[in-house]
Amino acid sequence: MTKEKIKFYLNEKLVEANADETIWQVANRLGTEIPHLCYSDKPGYRADGNCRACMVEIEGERVLAASCIRKPTDSMKVKTSSEKAKKSRELVFELLLADQPKKEIAHDNNSDFWKWIEKVEVKESRFPKKTSCQADVSHPSMAVNLDACIQCNLCVRACREVQVNDVIGMAYRGENSKIVFDFDDPMGDSTCVACGECVQACPTGALMPASIVDKDGVGHSKVDKKIDSVCPYCGVGCQIEYNVKDNKIKYVNGVDGPANKNRLCVKGRFGFDYVNNPERLTKPLIRIKGKAKDLHPSINFSNVHEYFREASWDEALDYAAEGFLKLNKQRNGKSNLAGFGSAKCSNEEAYLFQKLIRTGFNTNNVDHCTRLCHASSVAALLETIGSGAVTAPFYEVEHSDVIIVIGANPTENHPVAATFFKNAAKKGSKLIVMDPRGHSLKKHATHMLQFKPGSDVALLNSIMNVIVEENLFNSEYIKKQTEGFEKLRKHLMNYSPDIMENETGIDPELIREVARLYANTNKGIIFWGMGVSQHTHGTDNARCLISLALMTGNVGKRGSGLHPLRGQNNVQGASDAGLIPMMYPDYQLVDKNNNRDFFEKLWNTPLDDKKGLTVVEIMDAIHENTIKGMYILGENPAMSDPDLNHAREALQMLEHLVVQDIFLTETATYADVIFPASAWPEKMEQLLILIGKYRWEEKL
Repeated sequence: MTKEKIKFYLNEKLVEANADETIWQVANRLGTEIPHLCYSDKPGYRADGNCRACMVEIEGERVLAASCIRKPTDSMKVKTSSEKAKKSRELVFELLLADQPKKEIAHDNNSDFWKWIEKVEVKESRFPKKTSCQADVSHPSMAVNLDACIQCNLCVRACREVQVNDVIGMAYRGENSKIVFDFDDPMGDSTCVACGECVQACPTGALMPASIVDKDGVGHSKVDKKIDSVCPYCGVGCQIEYNVKDNKIKYVNGVDGPANKNRLCVKGRFGFDYVNNPERLTKPLIRIKGKAKDLHPSINFSNVHEYFREASWDEALDYAAEGFLKLNKQRNGKSNLAGFGSAKCSNEEAYLFQKLIRTGFNTNNVDHCTRLCHASSVAALLETIGSGAVTAPFYEVEHSDVIIVIGANPTENHPVAATFFKNAAKKGSKLIVMDPRGHSLKKHATHMLQFKPGSDVALLNSIMNVIVEENLFNSEYIKKQTEGFEKLRKHLMNYSPDIMENETGIDPELIREVARLYANTNKGIIFWGMGVSQHTHGTDNARCLISLALMTGNVGKRGSGLHPLRGQNNVQGASDAGLIPMMYPDYQLVDKNNNRDFFEKLWNTPLDDKKGLTVVEIMDAIHENTIKGMYILGENPAMSDPDLNHAREALQMLEHLVVQDIFLTETATYADVIFPASAWPEKMEQLLILIGKYRWEEKL
């Protein structure tokens, strides 16, 4: 039911406010500017009201009110620019200005503080300056200059309440009070995880990206342009803003996107210098004739020209194509060519690459890292619910009562997603962590099941056994939405927590408690990572998790769902685009005649009617002398394959290898032709982020 609007007067004009709006929020929505420093209107920040820069006058009240925390009431009369309010603000800014470095040498003369100083028209301060703090340059990514700190506590809220890292706090008393990291440690020696949320929140320049602060502590935050983009690292899909000067990225801010709500992690915020790294590949390279491929090559950027020569694009493209044409003519039934694409590329690149392999090489031998990632999860999801995608975004935990995280370490691998889990736990949701390892999410968990490695299925079956034996399953949902429950019920009879204790190492009573918690909520959500999927029984692990969700009806409604946490930024999009050996784009099976007919007509060329080889099978086929040529785009199997020696021997055996990447990777050292590639910020293309939404990547 919609709450009634509140009507009050703002500067003698009758306005309406929602029940949860403050005076500042109403004024801001209506275009009335009120100065503010300690308040941020970004997602996740609560108002604190301690800087007193946003004071307004309310008729009938003796003292001024902080508009960021004061809510209007019916018929209230508020003046934002009365003489009393303006004088109060001027005094506040004059007091704060006293302790600041002069604007000419300010750590950030483009900060919110200096912008408000100009608008409030405070020229100088009559008050004495307190003793300045020493600069803290101990951190490689962030510069700390607390002589500019106004103790607004935005950084404290950013660290404790938004990112939930609990590193920054206030210490000491009186004029000696200050912001500290842990126990007043240098920032670089503290437990700071370098998410940089405090840097983005700071209104004065006391905390800044080290990349734009010179040796004298002066920051240079002015840029030529700002470009919205998407983070190129993990599958979370954080939206970011590149701040560009002289065509170089100077620093990065988080943007209020659906996946990150303004938040970033250390990689997304500070991991951008690779774009202008001097070791970027910029010209095609061809292996010098007679230079053999060593099993353990000692090739690096400094000596690459001893093994490869620079070539024009035309020469390199011709050389690469001729090598593939020669091998293709030698094929005897089975194809002798294959391609590895990359989940670090865009949807368009994935689509074009698989189309090249299927139409140009006439084979379905095309795959990417999903084979070593969540292929087992996708197989289980397709088999059980008909879709290989997540059923709910990770920020849905905001509405969840029970959250299960199994086989994943999100605080390290998906730090932004982890912030939402920690937020939910702080608000009272039950966070259940299941993992053989102990990790930092454990301290936020209400229940930690540290089971024996390899006993995933036994553990999950014992949880389902409790739900079945105690009749905690959702009969109505099972009847309407599922099939095969009776068969599963019989299967689970032999998996009681007491019997499974020897297998799992978990106290049966703890398993019963967890089972009851999850079964008795209609807002339960499950997340799993590659600790579940990268397993000899990874598909069975995922099947158990899906069955657990289905038998309790925790799918398809608010606060519930299934969510495999993806590793790279476009694993989902690459698979959707057909970068897998058994399916065309949109998961159309290659061995179905009607699918093949459709794509033959679309691409105007005959296609192979057999399923292709996977990443692992391709490496085996090279050793069997079946695959003799490969095109590898953005993948590095010489470093990422589970059996490195096996993979490197295979790469050495290839008669023709073309590698395309932004750096001279370990795989590229085995190549016959190396093509440079565009880095993520240099492209304007599309990807599908972990929450199941498409995002555009805009180039610099």
